[in-house]
Amino acid sequence: MTGLNGTKFTDPERTVSGETRASVDYNGTKTLWLNTGTLCNITCENCYIESSPSNDRLVYLQLSDVTPFLDELDAAGEQAIEIGITGGEPFMAPEILTILEAILIRGHRALVLTNAMKPMMRPRVKGGLMALQEKYADRLVLRVSLDHYSATKHDAERGHGSFEEAVLGLRWLAENGFQVHLAGRTIWQDSLETSQQGYARLIKALGLPTNVDDPTQLVLFPEMQADDDPPEITTACWQILGKDPNELMCASQRMVVRRKGAPRATIVACTLLPYEAEFELGQTLSESRQPIALNHAFCASFCVLGGGSCSA
Repeated sequence: MTGLNGTKFTDPERTVSGETRASVDYNGTKTLWLNTGTLCNITCENCYIESSPSNDRLVYLQLSDVTPFLDELDAAGEQAIEIGITGGEPFMAPEILTILEAILIRGHRALVLTNAMKPMMRPRVKGGLMALQEKYADRLVLRVSLDHYSATKHDAERGHGSFEEAVLGLRWLAENGFQVHLAGRTIWQDSLETSQQGYARLIKALGLPTNVDDPTQLVLFPEMQADDDPPEITTACWQILGKDPNELMCASQRMVVRRKGAPRATIVACTLLPYEAEFELGQTLSESRQPIALNHAFCASFCVLGGGSCSA
């Protein structure tokens, strides 16, 4: 990505001012993300991955795509880690339940990012989730995207009626004892206290088990805009900002994607950059265990300055 002035975020080694660009070493897998595909049942106002009912740039993952990476984790001794499932809408993927079973049976924790709308509420999916819940309740978490605790603001992002439909899904999850986390957004500039209080009222009304004081259970994401122009991150920024590079996603997370027309799945640096060729790291986890230059605006705005992370 090129910055607004046409020169930023182009050189992986140097910033536009000639300073050494910051990079992040890999320190073992905390979370392996699986992008089940970019198709989604809705089109959001600002979706960083541009998911929609027509975007199939990343196609549905199949169990045969996922198994080699699970085998690699076993071989590397990275067992009982978090496997994150994202999209698009994961419950649109035909083999999502089979993939979840394969993850959980190996002892990993599964974190599924969903909008809790119609794809999740289909009878086949509900039945499959109930079966998984009975076996693996302690290791299965569904993080529901609820951009705001009010219907008006949530629907402004996701479309009229989206809040009401998500609430139906949340009620079903609560009634059946699922672990439910929520993901909101900070675009409306509510204070943390205001956001927590608003979500707490909704959580109580729905009977959810979610704890708003736990930042892994109520995640409030910083905004990302395609035309954002944040400062570039240099090696000096770690000390200036008091940041530890090991806290960034690319220090301990990777994502599996399968591009449309590609013969097999590949690995990218993180969940935020599924399309950029310079952040594709090969076809195996071992190939992907390499330093990542923070050479994208999202690296600065979401991860370093925004303090965001998609994992739990």
